[in-house]
Amino acid sequence: QLQASGGGLVQAGGSLRLSCAASGRKIFSRYIMGWFRQAPGKEREFVSAISRTGGSTVYADSVKGRFTISRDNAKSTVYLQINSLKPEDTAVYYCAADSTSLLLQIRTSVYDYWGQGTLVTVSS
Repeated sequence: QLQASGGGLVQAGGSLRLSCAASGRKIFSRYIMGWFRQAPGKEREFVSAISRTGGSTVYADSVKGRFTISRDNAKSTVYLQINSLKPEDTAVYYCAADSTSLLLQIRTSVYDYWGQGTLVTVSS
């Protein structure tokens, strides 16, 4: 089970730190972790992913340089630090876990488990 948190209402230019905690018997370090987002009326889109050890990351072009993904396997938690927020970043942010891929994936269909989402609203 994945539980995302940390969303909220923030002004443009502000920052938030999203967290996604995993629970259950599955070993967190066996999963590639990803963040996706879905804005109102739009499809869910890839934001970022991090490898099992945290040594590799990938970002969508729209968030490069502003968002940073990290993980703490001892705490079974993945984070998304989001800076310099823009109104177009407004969306529900979801964390997801991929158990089978060898390489970081951006497709939603690859991820096995999903959190419930946390809403980020950026005001202009």
